[in-house]
Amino acid sequence: MEAPRVSKVTVEVQGRRLVLSNLAKVLYPPGDGFDGLSKAEVVDYYTRIAPALLPHVAGRPATFTRWPDGVDGKAFFEKNAPVHTPDWVRRVRLPAPGSTMGRATIDYVLVEDLPTLVWAANLAALELHVPQWRVDADGTVLDPDLLVLDLDPGPPATVVECCRVALLLRDLLAADGLDAYPKTSGSKGMQLLVPLEPTPDSRTSAYAKWLAATLARDHPDLVVAQMSKQVRPGKVFIDWSQNNAAKTTVAAYSLRARPLPTVSTPVQWDEVAACTDAVDLRFVAGEVLDRVARGGDLLAGLVGADGGAASRARGRLPDPPDPAE
Repeated sequence: MEAPRVSKVTVEVQGRRLVLSNLAKVLYPPGDGFDGLSKAEVVDYYTRIAPALLPHVAGRPATFTRWPDGVDGKAFFEKNAPVHTPDWVRRVRLPAPGSTMGRATIDYVLVEDLPTLVWAANLAALELHVPQWRVDADGTVLDPDLLVLDLDPGPPATVVECCRVALLLRDLLAADGLDAYPKTSGSKGMQLLVPLEPTPDSRTSAYAKWLAATLARDHPDLVVAQMSKQVRPGKVFIDWSQNNAAKTTVAAYSLRARPLPTVSTPVQWDEVAACTDAVDLRFVAGEVLDRVARGGDLLAGLVGADGGAASRARGRLPDPPDPAE
């Protein structure tokens, strides 16, 4: 759609009044046959994807990656709610140990409704990142209800190799009675999300580390479990550390700040198994809207009535395994 030429426009979204600004600004510049994407189109994408996206971020304190001058400009992470955050945006105040800004606490935004999502998009918060845990209605931090396995390919490896590792992980998880839901990262790799009964992050981290070490031992030409980037070329790093309570992962359906408006996209296991080229699992905003319109939310099975991982799909981690040799 063509972006409005006015600098500001007032809109009402589900009864909330918002002032949207600089909608004509190009946030994704054109190039290589791509027409570019304006802020108006970013707001439009998040508005249309909201029914699929919101259940996966509700109750999870958000970290924004903001790109006010577009993906070719400077960016910054924002955990603390901006000074001019509307009163109706839900926030939760949590301790901030080790804050690089010297804060004792952080007032996190909870993106739980369409007006908040539109407000964030207007801030040029292109990326939305959330933890594997939630807060309840009173703001009490709950134990994680998701395990995440973040697959990061070291060039020349690509998402093709990540798919091979994802299938191996699916089998290991299934042997422990756990279901895995795949999604692309929207960048180079992909993630597996595993719904759990609430479990301390020390246990989810230990289990994820064991999975990574096991596959690195059994498939040393494909998998690494070490943080060092020197050992990653041509292999897939299983980043088990993403389960630390202080870490966040890009949310499903979030845009990524890349030359193209790629999206962290839920995929089917058949698509994972069939992937032979990185472009097979690269999806941009318009394609993701079409996918959801045709097939719904492929991660719908993750979300329960309480907003957490679906109770019928929640798994229980086995007893802490012995470290892989």
